Amino acid sequence: MLVQAGKLGPRDLERALAAQQEMGGMLGRVLIRLGVVSEVDLMPVLATQLQVPLATTADYPELPLEIAGLAPGFLRTHNIFPLWQKDGQLGVAMAVPQDGFISKALQLATGLTVVPLLGLESDIERALDQADAAAAQQAEEEASSDDLLGGLDAADFVEQLKDMASEAPVIKLVNTIIGRVIDMRASDIHLEPFEDGLHVRYRVDGVINVAEIIPQRLSPAVGSRVKLLAHLDIAERRLPQDGRIKTRVKGRELDLRVSTVPTVYGESIVMRVLDRASVRLNLDDMGFSPDTLVRFNELLAKPHGIFLVTGPTGSGKTTTLYAGLAKLDADSQKIITVEDPVEYQLPGINQIQVHPQINLTFGSALRAILRQDPDIIMIGEMRDGETAQIAVQSALTGHLVLSTLHTNTAPGAIVRMEDMGVERYLITSSVNGVLAQRLVRTLCVRCKEPHDLSPKVKEESGLARFLTPGQTLYRPVGCEVCRGTGYKGRTGIHELMVLDEAIRRAILDGKDAAQLSALASERGMLSLYEDGLRKVANGVTSLEEVTRVTQDQSDA
Repeated sequence: MLVQAGKLGPRDLERALAAQQEMGGMLGRVLIRLGVVSEVDLMPVLATQLQVPLATTADYPELPLEIAGLAPGFLRTHNIFPLWQKDGQLGVAMAVPQDGFISKALQLATGLTVVPLLGLESDIERALDQADAAAAQQAEEEASSDDLLGGLDAADFVEQLKDMASEAPVIKLVNTIIGRVIDMRASDIHLEPFEDGLHVRYRVDGVINVAEIIPQRLSPAVGSRVKLLAHLDIAERRLPQDGRIKTRVKGRELDLRVSTVPTVYGESIVMRVLDRASVRLNLDDMGFSPDTLVRFNELLAKPHGIFLVTGPTGSGKTTTLYAGLAKLDADSQKIITVEDPVEYQLPGINQIQVHPQINLTFGSALRAILRQDPDIIMIGEMRDGETAQIAVQSALTGHLVLSTLHTNTAPGAIVRMEDMGVERYLITSSVNGVLAQRLVRTLCVRCKEPHDLSPKVKEESGLARFLTPGQTLYRPVGCEVCRGTGYKGRTGIHELMVLDEAIRRAILDGKDAAQLSALASERGMLSLYEDGLRKVANGVTSLEEVTRVTQDQSDA
């Protein structure tokens, strides 16, 4: 209809369809994000197509309606906003009015007949933000930690915290903070109390940014609300605590791993976002170069031995192992994992969550599962000598063992195992290969622009060897799609060291990580930096991003 109306050209439609495959989501939203069609042009056409009324800006109430039975977080989760209530009916602006689940849930919750209207996403977001701002202002006026918490005994103090955490404005505020992670694609939420207030920060594509500063007086209420959701002791503010929140945001199931630590200004809270829908458990989609992926699959096909994935926290090690397990045949093999925590449930695989407080450690769990007749064992992290020794014994007795280590390079894993007390002859007998990896931000396909580098920079950086004559390089620019960063999403860069006879001999001869790295390079291994340069040459990322991520490439 847009094409017929002359508001959308065929080439723009083709570009939008291609972007939809990469970005996901509804075609209309993609058209708006690309700037090809405005909301004002799209929505009347969409309303006609869906046969629902179109909500105008004037239809939104100045003050949010108080609807009995309607949970505050439900509005932002599903991108809806109530417009009016009369004669047993509730008019609701919806970004996706054709979603029957939302209307049915609203009707069950409120007892009212729901009348869906198509709302402009920008209008709904603006109304929700205004409602949250009003709620925050109300909470600020009503809640003062000095007045509310002073002079209370322990029992009254806990009850007061619970009351504060259960107030509607605080609930709305916390729901808003958590609800942003979907649109921002954030991996972590940081709530950090300082003298000037509670700093709310989000980590997006590996980089952390401040989103807002909430008045300090609200910090106890916000912290208590999060701790209640995570089933933590809200009265304990002197010791670190860990918990978990399961919630639904914009139709997606989220798990949040919650960690609290005491600071001089109050409790600092970090929520790690585990979004099942965003996790790609397909090795083909994780940025592997074709030659590296072939060797990776060959190592996974080994009947026994150890395969290690190394890198710092947040480099995607566990996701890579999950993708490897997903590729294996769980129907014909017994696969058991030992993890802390179990981040994602995998079909057909026995997953064990360690509980050190009851002495269910990595070591004790591994000893127990060896009596469970496993074919493949995944160890979430090889943390100590006991775990490493059991992993080696398991590999030598016919099991394939997958695990992770915190080292910067693939050769560094060999030295780390030796530091854990594993003899070199046992390492050479059990370890098949080591994969080091990092995550680099990928250039935004909407706004990246061609950019050439000087011949000197190409030579000094090593990029020249990966370029073909006339090949185009790109640089980040920034647009509304990528929130002005120039990057959207991340991909992996990899360094895979296969232990062949030459490398095994070098390990037995006592070579250090640098010497092993040099030998592996001679035998065809590309370093993390070099694999990153290949992605720069292919227009996937920038030289600056690869340099930033790989500047720690040393285990010396």
